[in-house]
Amino acid sequence: MTQVKRFWPLLTGTHTYEKTLSTRNRGKGVIIEAPILAYLIETANGRILYDVGCDYSKLADPALRKRYYENETFPFGPPEMTEEQRLPNRLYELGLAPQDVDVVFCGHLHFDHGGGLCEMCHAEVHVHGRELEAARAQADEAYFQDDFAGGYRWRITESEYTVTPGVEAVETPGHTAGHMSLLVELPKGPPILLAGDAADLSENLEQEIAPGLCWHDREDMAVNSIRKLKRIAAETGAELWPNHDMAFFRSRRRFPGFYE
Repeated sequence: MTQVKRFWPLLTGTHTYEKTLSTRNRGKGVIIEAPILAYLIETANGRILYDVGCDYSKLADPALRKRYYENETFPFGPPEMTEEQRLPNRLYELGLAPQDVDVVFCGHLHFDHGGGLCEMCHAEVHVHGRELEAARAQADEAYFQDDFAGGYRWRITESEYTVTPGVEAVETPGHTAGHMSLLVELPKGPPILLAGDAADLSENLEQEIAPGLCWHDREDMAVNSIRKLKRIAAETGAELWPNHDMAFFRSRRRFPGFYE
């Protein structure tokens, strides 16, 4: 039986960029606005955050913003993130503090998914071993080394596992070496299968298009992970959620609304 009680999608910022970053070899010249999301899962055994967004200091401080984002790696500019969108402030709106989060589950460690670890220093951080290895080896430029260089309480995993009853970690490599998705079984509604960056947009899922960035150009691996997610969704009756699709995000319940 699931131990999940409630589930919140949290908007932690937005990023505007060319669509080719989300759909491999498609969308040149098309500019999209993408939500940067985290997901809070309240369970009978504690609270879990899937992803933690960007490091706010790297966006708010002009010197850090210049150092990290005002370069050729970001031709479309840095993400946008307000003080209100910082995770501690989102939690505060729910009557919580960062210390009330027990586990951070990082689907992967790119800057817009693992940057906010600095706000959650107390939590146990789950990440796939291949992901942490690739991140530390700077497998691509979307990893910021100091995002994950702190003395975090890592729980390194090497396979799929049950995070807590009703929350299942799903291996979906391709976008990155050790990317993980998350299947959340709700107490009332259908399960939610968080694709993470295995699928940025609904288009990735519907047309089985790999993300723009693939680890070692393994487009085949990324497409296989999309097919795996679709198969799991069909088998479990889960809603399959893409991760950077603004239209899809706006069709979901808005914070502080939740699912149960």
